[in-house]
Amino acid sequence: MIGIIFSLIAGALIAFQTVFNARVSEHVGLWETTTIVHAVGFIFSLLMLVTLGEGHISKWGEINKLYLLGGAFGVIVIYSLTRGILQLGTALAVAILIITQLSVALLIDGFGLFGSAKLAIDWTKPFGIAIMILGIIVFKLKG
Repeated sequence: MIGIIFSLIAGALIAFQTVFNARVSEHVGLWETTTIVHAVGFIFSLLMLVTLGEGHISKWGEINKLYLLGGAFGVIVIYSLTRGILQLGTALAVAILIITQLSVALLIDGFGLFGSAKLAIDWTKPFGIAIMILGIIVFKLKG
């Protein structure tokens, strides 16, 4: 249940974040927005580390260095999604993001990539994604 709650929180905050970032970028530009957002995020994350950290930061040297690219991915995500929202609107950009994220996650699970447990993928998973794509098409129809 706690996983569902945190996933709902993340989904709502992504929707707010994307709109906030688009509004900031209207004033300062996309790369400037990305820098500001990550600077604020770094400060917030550092505060959380100091107050709620679990004491394992010293083990960072054990991490596969490839996985540290997650930070760079975050920069590209903010930039790309903000640009997408400015071009497509919030709902469509986020819908495309969610379908893409789910599709890539399905590939990661299906092939057991990056240390993930390999999960059996049956026909219902890609079929569900196809239904979501159809939903975007219906969403975009002018009524």
